[in-house]
Amino acid sequence: MCLLIQIKFLMKKSNLGVMESTIETLVELAKCGDKGALETLIRKIQDRVYGLAIRMLYYPADAEDATQEILVKIITQLSNFRQECKFDTWIYRIASNHLLNTKKRRAECMELTFKQYEEQIDKGLAQSKVKAPLEAEQNLLTEEIMIRCMQGMLLCFDRDLRIAFILGGVFDVSSDEAADILHIKPSAFRKCYSRARTRIRNFMTRKCGLFNTVNPCRCSLQAEQAVKTGWVNPDNLLFATHPTNPLKNVNNAERIQEMNELERVAALFRCHPDYAAPETFVREIKKLIDSGEFRVFDH
Repeated sequence: MCLLIQIKFLMKKSNLGVMESTIETLVELAKCGDKGALETLIRKIQDRVYGLAIRMLYYPADAEDATQEILVKIITQLSNFRQECKFDTWIYRIASNHLLNTKKRRAECMELTFKQYEEQIDKGLAQSKVKAPLEAEQNLLTEEIMIRCMQGMLLCFDRDLRIAFILGGVFDVSSDEAADILHIKPSAFRKCYSRARTRIRNFMTRKCGLFNTVNPCRCSLQAEQAVKTGWVNPDNLLFATHPTNPLKNVNNAERIQEMNELERVAALFRCHPDYAAPETFVREIKKLIDSGEFRVFDH
């Protein structure tokens, strides 16, 4: 009895359908040529790949393109997965390698620095005016500015520091696993992550009102200048209206302020939305699978 038949027999015996099956089962079924299992597998992993891509590349459209490319790589390399590591680790390894080596995207071409960011914040505060309580639309705009600002901070890092901070600070990946993902020693990852975390903490300590309530900067006070300069288009918000998944274990603002500085940095970034990948990914991948263009699982 071949592996595919064995797995399907066990699933039928336990009344386990494809949608409810484990990642490991889906991987084995997909490797045996089961198209339904492959589509389900893509649905299960696409959000985390997209979440990594959008934090690395900033613009959702660029993250979508990169995610499509990464998912194709995962499919075409799936037969090489030998369970020598966790499947999640294997996914992050392919995604991180792609994002570290892909061509520079438009947000990265701005070549932002923390010094430039400080200047923008000061200019926004200088131009701000005392306003009435925020309406619903203005609250949405404030959320957009908050997310954009923190996403933009990541662009002040080179790619190596950026991926280290995202893996360790946002996705809470252990240093051993992150080192495995990036093909470096755990000590090298810890050094890289520590440097990134220290730089972003120092910046937020000086400027961010969310991080340090003594600071005068508030996201709502940056709204006028952001719209005026075209940094934010109220009719085309990138993040505040982006499809998301429910967040788990979210810390409230009061709890975040009680944390020490290093914990607070990670907590603020983890409070960002859990972005949901566009549904078009699965449709496009399904077309690719059905096209017969790639004979991925031939043995």
